[in-house]
Amino acid sequence: MVSGSSSLDFSFGRKFYEKVIGEVSKVVVGKKEDVKVILASMISKGHVLIEGVPGVAKTTMAKAIASALNLSFKRIQFTPDLLPSDIVGTMVYDPKTGDFKLRKGPIFANIVLADEINRASPRTQSALLEAMQERQVTIEGNTLKLPEPFTVLATQNPIELEGTFPLPEAQTDRFLVKLNVTYPSRDEMLEVLKRLRQIEEWPVQPVAGAEDLEALNSLSWRIHVSEELLGYITDIVEETRHHPAVRLGGSPRAAISLLLVSRSIALLEGRDYVIPDDVKAAAGPVLNHRIILKPEAEIEGETPDKVIESVLKKVPVP
Repeated sequence: MVSGSSSLDFSFGRKFYEKVIGEVSKVVVGKKEDVKVILASMISKGHVLIEGVPGVAKTTMAKAIASALNLSFKRIQFTPDLLPSDIVGTMVYDPKTGDFKLRKGPIFANIVLADEINRASPRTQSALLEAMQERQVTIEGNTLKLPEPFTVLATQNPIELEGTFPLPEAQTDRFLVKLNVTYPSRDEMLEVLKRLRQIEEWPVQPVAGAEDLEALNSLSWRIHVSEELLGYITDIVEETRHHPAVRLGGSPRAAISLLLVSRSIALLEGRDYVIPDDVKAAAGPVLNHRIILKPEAEIEGETPDKVIESVLKKVPVP
């Protein structure tokens, strides 16, 4: 338990990360950088979009983080017939009392896994995204605050697009970061097979809590970012707008998000200041879903990740 950030030094961030990754690694092989970005997003009070084919441990990773942080976890399987009320809740008639009673939906959890978010209708997607933005829901005129902390981890399949409703750019931008979860390496796959029984028994134990995330959020505002690094972040985002393959580059929100995640990554490394490597580590997850390519560039095989890589090479490091 943590009484408050004022009594903590910045090494607390590193200790927190090591404890959490130690538990998550019991059931998730590899993916340490992905877990770090998710934790950094949670410290920054942001939401995460996870893209990856089925079977690459997206759900397991989300459940393991929730277990290690002792947070409530709900999974919502998005389907074309899912309604907004299936997410936020509704009023249900009680024949015994003759009154309507509030039935809360699965959105009322600390970590909500929105599985295959692009399979739901735009109306249902909007209900989730509104809850993410406002951190509250309105049910039949009743406005209810969502629990704190509150993080949505939304997944989507990049391959199977038939019968899906892709998120518009304006809605995708609501996510602080986007992760592209890939297949494990051969060694990682071998380790999964060796530890399958252990993974099935779910050995993850709580090692932190909501109060730790709140304390880390307070500490993150005390992370020092030099004028030169603020300029570095600005130049990176500016350069995404001028890249010849890009139709729409990073917005001011992208620059703010890059600053927030860079600070949280520095904190998880146990430092009270940001270095260029923190910005580089945050750049991909923060910017890859905010860069819209020109159609001709996509045909030629250009990707947002390639654009970010070239931008980081071009912008001088302070």
